[in-house]
Amino acid sequence: MIETIYIEKKIINHPRTKLILSKFKNARHIEINRYGEIFNKRNQNFRIQKNNPDLILAFKNDSHVLPAPEGFGIGSSRNYYFSHMYNCIYDCRYCFLQGMYSSANYVVFVNFEDFETSLKKVIKENSENKTTFFSGYDCDSLALESITGFAKYMLPFFKKYPQIDFEFRTKSIQTDPFLSQKPMKNVIIAYSLMPELISSSLDNKAPSISKRIKAMSSLASKGWKIGLRFDPLIHGRNWKVLYKEMLENVYQSVPLVSIHSVSFGPLRFPKEMFKDIFKLYPNEPLFSGPLSNKKGMVAYDLKIEKEMASFCKRITKRYIHENQIFQCSA
Repeated sequence: MIETIYIEKKIINHPRTKLILSKFKNARHIEINRYGEIFNKRNQNFRIQKNNPDLILAFKNDSHVLPAPEGFGIGSSRNYYFSHMYNCIYDCRYCFLQGMYSSANYVVFVNFEDFETSLKKVIKENSENKTTFFSGYDCDSLALESITGFAKYMLPFFKKYPQIDFEFRTKSIQTDPFLSQKPMKNVIIAYSLMPELISSSLDNKAPSISKRIKAMSSLASKGWKIGLRFDPLIHGRNWKVLYKEMLENVYQSVPLVSIHSVSFGPLRFPKEMFKDIFKLYPNEPLFSGPLSNKKGMVAYDLKIEKEMASFCKRITKRYIHENQIFQCSA
């Protein structure tokens, strides 16, 4: 899987570095001063690197916890995100990371302890506010869990703050860290979903929708809270039939009492990122759809966005209370 691992000299003796390296017996190790020497440098080709990405183990100096983008929330007055990793092992065609980074290599920050310290600080600053923390903005929260052990490490910390919600956003079916312990009411495992037919052509290397539904059902049966993230909504031929079938399948497969929240989001890209993504995939049918530039974002026309969101919400309201349904804006 990984042939070359770059390691910052600063963390060469960190226990987590040693643990991760022990899982790649045959990988070549190269010491570096700072991950920026390798990651996201100019003239790198994301598409070529994606075929055989390297792993970079690094120390994150600051910005462990950041305010979440506007519209990236599920009801709290304060929303933050934290990323223990940059990039994703999956290869979803609509992913904004391929426009954000010129490098497809994976960066894993091993100093989880500093994430914990920063989270404590932000929690203290927001003691009077309803707050949610999200993992899975710059990466998939759980896709490399068997390598990083990030969720396993963080769960005991989350248990100390039952008044704060923590969300792991993912497409992964690595559920062991959760199934091996008692559920926590303030922890949400949120799955990105779309109709199987659409996912099979866009969610490259990611678990199938049916496997994600099975994973959600398994987690729910043990008492864990589930988030449903229908984001992005993809327009195309027979989209109403496909989404109706998928939504009803999800709501009939996952115990409704376990569903914490449901959110819908349109297909959208920051304008400059879209330019870079389009260069990688100029013949991608997804990008030849009814997209337009509005306020610095490339997205579907507002009429299409509203029609899709309204249609999906109507079906969802048959199963889920309106207070649990959220719209992610472009």
